[in-house]
Amino acid sequence: MDKIFAYCERGISPAFWAEPLNAISNAAFFIAAFAALMEWQRWRHDFSGTPRRSATELALIGLVAVIGTGSFLFHTFATRWAMLADVIPISVFMVVYLGYALRRYVGLGWLTTAAALAVFLVTIGYAETLHCEGRPCLNGSIGYVPAFAALASIGLWLTSRRHAAAPYILGGAALFAVSLTFRTLDRSICPQSALFAGHQLGTHFVWHMLNATLLYLLLRAAIRHGRSR
Repeated sequence: MDKIFAYCERGISPAFWAEPLNAISNAAFFIAAFAALMEWQRWRHDFSGTPRRSATELALIGLVAVIGTGSFLFHTFATRWAMLADVIPISVFMVVYLGYALRRYVGLGWLTTAAALAVFLVTIGYAETLHCEGRPCLNGSIGYVPAFAALASIGLWLTSRRHAAAPYILGGAALFAVSLTFRTLDRSICPQSALFAGHQLGTHFVWHMLNATLLYLLLRAAIRHGRSR
């Protein structure tokens, strides 16, 4: 139940609504999940009525809604348990989608995919230990750099193969780079940021909205082009 004062908008206030924009902006994840669900319904069957999309894509859509819920809890309760509710669904989505992409887009076998996921998790674990001037590097965003690298690498590879999912994945990587920048700047520009409802604005809410857009792109790629090998 320890309070966590991690973002500009919260400052040092323990109040439930101390991060109004950070909390409200999580609605973007629910919008992304709903839009993807509508897409999934449209692409669920081919013209003959044969199922063309599995429950895997539906599970990914559900994960995005869970991400929005967990993030809302963290930016309102701001406790350690709420932080876990925030980071665990994000971590699960990153691992599941990377495995999905390696299997469905790249066409790797199960063993190769499992090995790649193990390397990915080890890399994230190492990145989380890095500190710059006594603080986590990039204002705590360093742990997301391996995800960006994986997304960009797969996007470039798919582009070289002219895969139909390439524009979604590579575009998502570019969007992720921008959202990481906004997440990183949140604390450093806090003293100069504008006020909203009596709170310093920060930039973390932009990270939410851009990431929701990113997740929608990834879901759309899966729904439209995530054909089984």
